[in-house]
Amino acid sequence: MKTPLALGIVSDEITNDFGEALRHGSSWGIDRYEIRCLTTGRIPKVDPQEIRTVAGLVREHGVRITALSPGMFKAHLSRTAELEEELRSVLPATLDLARELSCPMIIVFGFQREAGEPADREKLAVEYMRRAAEAAAAAGVRIAIENEPGFWCDSGVNTLRIITSTGSAAIGANWDPCNAYGTDEVPYPQGYETLRSRIINVHAKDTAVGSLIKCVPIGDGALDWQGQVTALLTDRLVEHITIETHCHPLIESSRHNVDILRRMMAAAH
Repeated sequence: MKTPLALGIVSDEITNDFGEALRHGSSWGIDRYEIRCLTTGRIPKVDPQEIRTVAGLVREHGVRITALSPGMFKAHLSRTAELEEELRSVLPATLDLARELSCPMIIVFGFQREAGEPADREKLAVEYMRRAAEAAAAAGVRIAIENEPGFWCDSGVNTLRIITSTGSAAIGANWDPCNAYGTDEVPYPQGYETLRSRIINVHAKDTAVGSLIKCVPIGDGALDWQGQVTALLTDRLVEHITIETHCHPLIESSRHNVDILRRMMAAAH
């Protein structure tokens, strides 16, 4: 029988109030949390007092912060001033928070594509990622690129190409099968198998239409989550699967996702 993976969750997929998210998550047996948004804003642009409160709760309850998601690199590659500002201020501030929260990973995105954008623009994407990876490596943190529909990093194959081109061991993939739905590849098994060698984090959500058009509880949508869970149990690329519910009501849907993923892991042996 395969030993189950741990489950984590993006805290604001329960509520922006980290203490309240922790209360619910702990009652579901969750001890790993990814932080994206808190009550005072999105990481890292949050009230310092709220970060101190979060740090205190982490110590008090013995939970782990597995990743921080500041929303970096969502802009078009033509918006160089915005991207440079993210490298100059957003990334260093996020790295500071990662150190304060003993967090090993920062999630970024892979640059939204523009209509008719030339293929050689990808070189610029690689260079921005390389610079981010160098800064993260110096801080002892890894960068995980989350694939997103309509981005340069959308499918497994496109994400792998950019990661490989950076030449950095400090950069990997935050694999989101739901975000790959509707690309030129089937997320599982095709996208997963292509990207497998560089996956360092996994997001779990499901959809009925498109990638993010109509998210639904896991198991109710178009993704082969049973197959994906079974492969993750076999391959052991990650220590946990992070739930990113994306559908309402959040608390009930998140609890459902915890239960269904545990049932899928039990069914995989």
